[in-house]
Amino acid sequence: MKTKFHLTAIAVVFSTLFSFAQDSNSLEGTWNLTITEDDKEVPSWLEIKHSGNSTLIGRFCYKFGSARPIAEVKVVDGKFSFSIPAQWEPQGFDMRIIGMQDGEGLKGTLIYTDGNTYPWTAKRTPKLAYTDNPKWGKKKTLFNGKDLTGWTALGENQWIVEDGVLKSPKSGANLVTDEKFADFKLHVEFKYPKNSNSGIYLRGRYEVQVADNAGLEPSNILFGGIYGLLTPNEMVARPAGEWQEYDITLIGRRVTIVANGKTIISNQNIPGMTGGALDNDEAAPGPLLIQGDHGPVELRNIVITPIAK
Repeated sequence: MKTKFHLTAIAVVFSTLFSFAQDSNSLEGTWNLTITEDDKEVPSWLEIKHSGNSTLIGRFCYKFGSARPIAEVKVVDGKFSFSIPAQWEPQGFDMRIIGMQDGEGLKGTLIYTDGNTYPWTAKRTPKLAYTDNPKWGKKKTLFNGKDLTGWTALGENQWIVEDGVLKSPKSGANLVTDEKFADFKLHVEFKYPKNSNSGIYLRGRYEVQVADNAGLEPSNILFGGIYGLLTPNEMVARPAGEWQEYDITLIGRRVTIVANGKTIISNQNIPGMTGGALDNDEAAPGPLLIQGDHGPVELRNIVITPIAK
């Protein structure tokens, strides 16, 4: 009886681990979510990976804010679920995500902090090719120093041009280029007043943080970070009111950021979109977006160099 019991117990354990392996293999990875909220499609991002033998964990990035850790993704009867405490959402319930496989993708429901529910679907994030030693094309000046030609404000426009400088004097609309880009080098100069906050979205999907953080320890949500995802190796922000500069290279998912003459992120893969992304079609070219819905910011000398076709 004792031997039979042991064999039965072992069989149950292996059956459970096999079932978990099947579930984890199908769920593990990174996913681009499209959430339908009041007839509007909202891009979001999810990462699921294993921890130890039988636990799934991950990260989730909603339509705003930074990627948040998932303590455990629970899998029961073919469905998975997890909860996320509120970050910038209205206080209420923890946000809850319930999902299941749908062919090669996923589908499910998001329960928001106010109790409203929204359907979502998901596809695996695409692999983006990296080009070694690329041949660069011709430089292109994106801001002519005179007006907003080549740019569109996403909302009521507060952007102005004064003395060759592009300015957002107050919180308002974000500004995007009419042209879209794939792989490129970007040079941009900027300054901001004390305590201000802005950002530059690469392809409209990956925010490089622009903020008054001089003297602080580096963080992925502060100056020079890929918001909530990649942390600079040092803080090189100058005091508010001084002109600063970024030289950014983005090829596939790999990004290098040189800030004020120092390399602070070198050839790091961006795992997913940051909060505020325009869309989740990562394989497609995207515009440059300048965040204007947070605080005042000024920019000049915005020059992009695409990879030669």
